[in-house]
Amino acid sequence: MTIAESLLDGSEFHPIDLVESLAAKHEWKFDRLDEDHIFFTVEGNWRIYSVSMGWSGFEELLKLVCSFDLEVPASRMPGILDTIHRANDLCWTGAFTYKREPKQMIYRYAMISDDEMNINGLQIERLLFAAYSLCERFFPAFQLVALGDHSPEEAMHLAIAETYGFA
Repeated sequence: MTIAESLLDGSEFHPIDLVESLAAKHEWKFDRLDEDHIFFTVEGNWRIYSVSMGWSGFEELLKLVCSFDLEVPASRMPGILDTIHRANDLCWTGAFTYKREPKQMIYRYAMISDDEMNINGLQIERLLFAAYSLCERFFPAFQLVALGDHSPEEAMHLAIAETYGFA
């Protein structure tokens, strides 16, 4: 049985092997940096997201970092920080942060395993989907505050409002 065939059946594999198999399945460009680290890109509606995942066998921890470029003028930094806090209040898992250099918004999440609970392909796929979905959901709010004339309240209202259909 290949890794791709066993993604969802609970078979034990190295978590980064599972991530690599998912990246190949979705035809994402990836680079396996070493046994415990992988980097790939996912094209979204708003941006191309850079995703890095690493496994620490010692801590039994799978770490995900999903980032996208966002240039924030110094005058808009207080608004961005407020928007990040508002977005994080709505995130049940993980959190956003902003790095001034290299001007990136970053979403981070870590999944802890233990001897009785092995991380499986379904969990990894859900983790990736959640990270991607949150970046897609909040990107417009971050963009409106960083480059627009919107307050964090207005931008977040737009990001969390229900939409119907397409324009």
